[in-house]
Amino acid sequence: MAASLFDTFNPVSSKQWKQKIQFELNGADYNETVIWNSPEDIQVKPFYHSDDFKNPLPIATKASDFKICQNIFVYDIEKSTLRAIESLNRGAQSLRFTIENSDCDLQKLLSPIPLENKIVYFNLNFISIDFVSKLEEIASDKKAVFYILNDPIGQLAKDGNWFATTDKNNFETLENLSKQHRNSNLLAVNGNLYQNAGANMVQQIAYSLAQANEYLNRVPSYRNTIVFEMAVGGNYFFEIAKLRALRIVFDRIAIEYHADLKFHLLVTPSKRNKTIYDYNVNMLRTTTECMSAIIGGADAIANLPYDALYHKDNEFGDRIARNQLLILKEESYFDKVDNPADGSYYIESLTMQLAEKALTLFKDIESNGGFLKQLNDGLIKRKIQESTDKEQELFDRKSDVLVGTNKYTNETDRMKHDLELFPFVKIKPRKTLITPIIEKRLAEKLEQERLATEV
Repeated sequence: MAASLFDTFNPVSSKQWKQKIQFELNGADYNETVIWNSPEDIQVKPFYHSDDFKNPLPIATKASDFKICQNIFVYDIEKSTLRAIESLNRGAQSLRFTIENSDCDLQKLLSPIPLENKIVYFNLNFISIDFVSKLEEIASDKKAVFYILNDPIGQLAKDGNWFATTDKNNFETLENLSKQHRNSNLLAVNGNLYQNAGANMVQQIAYSLAQANEYLNRVPSYRNTIVFEMAVGGNYFFEIAKLRALRIVFDRIAIEYHADLKFHLLVTPSKRNKTIYDYNVNMLRTTTECMSAIIGGADAIANLPYDALYHKDNEFGDRIARNQLLILKEESYFDKVDNPADGSYYIESLTMQLAEKALTLFKDIESNGGFLKQLNDGLIKRKIQESTDKEQELFDRKSDVLVGTNKYTNETDRMKHDLELFPFVKIKPRKTLITPIIEKRLAEKLEQERLATEV
């Protein structure tokens, strides 16, 4: 029998590696020179070694089966139907419809679309038992899998108000829905909000799980899948670890409620680090972010078009976004291996630390009244704002770089006449129950200053 390649070399311990690095530093302090701290207060070392990892983390992901999802905002039903059919014909494997009100004609929207064995997400900007009942009938007829993204707590956090409902409150409606549709997937958590608003990764995980925990407490009959909608940014390895840590901590929480609860991860690139100037760089950003999503264990990925900030939905932007995922899936072999992060001691370490810190924050939230109480008291928003301000300061002094925007800028770039959409924070004065959590991009102030000086 041939000897293993590893038998040819003498093993090198973690201690020996560290001694070698310290020698090469020529007297410089090891901790100050080669170790850096993340915004989550995680120390990143220059190397990771098997000495530190005796047991692999209990994570099972199916990267080989991730689905390419197409976002469709339903305004004109005929155009939305045609767009869905064309998207499926051109490589999309699932769809996510955003529907504004319950007057939408579902039969007209969905009947022409070939949905057999397809996964379809419905992001509803309202809550309605009758509407969900219609969706379930169509899912049965079409032999499709529907995920209905009911998230009234996410609505409260983002908008400042609950959904209007004929029941006493949104939780009563969800409980009635759960009892009427016991085999349906009816709950979601919009974790995108926290990332796009500037929360650090520990906060994103803990707040998303604390939000899910509110549903598990207030909708006791629910026994099916909870969809976590998560956004990923440009910190490649940390984002992989974030998604893995979210799965680990959810499994620990879910087992306390019911073994049938399932975790489903729908991921999209963040808007927070996207820019309107030098906008083609957004394609590079979303490519690495989609890679993080795949390796991190996303069940489905809805890519963000490079021009989504300032252009209305368009065929070219959609095609490029979809093709980025198709290249990763069909040409880059990302669909060939499950659990692709296994064996990376760095990712294992990040995952473990993020999970532990998130679980600690989750427990703190629960011991101090729960997520809804802290949301209503303004504590969640205040904590996110603290993280946002720290990140914004790093961007403003160019320690956090967005190429083409705060460094290596193209001074001849002009955008004033290309803006079909308003790409900055819009606050509509209205009466709200709480002050909403506001999504804001890092580059907004700088971009507004540049737009004001364009000639």
